[in-house]
Amino acid sequence: MIIIALLALFAGLACGIGGLDNPLLSFLLAHKDLILYVLMFSVGISIGLHHGLLRSIRQYHVKIFIIPIGVIAGSLLGGALCGLLTGQGVFDGAAIASGLGWYSLAGITLENLIGVQAGSIAFLSNLMRELFSFFSIPLLSRLNHYACIAAAGATSEDTTLPLMIKYTTEETVILSVLNGAICSAFVPVLISLCFGLSGM
Repeated sequence: MIIIALLALFAGLACGIGGLDNPLLSFLLAHKDLILYVLMFSVGISIGLHHGLLRSIRQYHVKIFIIPIGVIAGSLLGGALCGLLTGQGVFDGAAIASGLGWYSLAGITLENLIGVQAGSIAFLSNLMRELFSFFSIPLLSRLNHYACIAAAGATSEDTTLPLMIKYTTEETVILSVLNGAICSAFVPVLISLCFGLSGM
């Protein structure tokens, strides 16, 4: 999936640099919002397909929110700090980090809200988060299983889940799915919130 995402990115760059224009590209560019809504619809389906989700929420009670709150807080603080260090702006940096690893949604949303540069940074930084998760989870699992969930962010329910299954415990896998579902649901809210604060 990472290789396909990178190939798609480079193919898009080549089309943009080469000035390639055709009806399909024109349609996609003109309907970015529609693509965003389709992405949101698909994540809703993904969350709904976890049939044991409600049972797990009842079983773990408040405990299930501790990890997502930590993931969100750590991501926002890290993004704000990076925004400050790079001159991007504290809230813009936080908005970029609000993708929590969901690069497709973060890239499109921030491109629409802030601009192409912010959208590109959001896409690449969240893609890199997912990529680094693939390499770090086997190492982090030796130290702390919850750290694996934190590294994965919103991807802990889908693309990085096979690594969780392989390197962590059954309980961690359940918490990983719950974390991914909660983080994914909060991504659009966090991006909009950070964008709103940056405009104040």
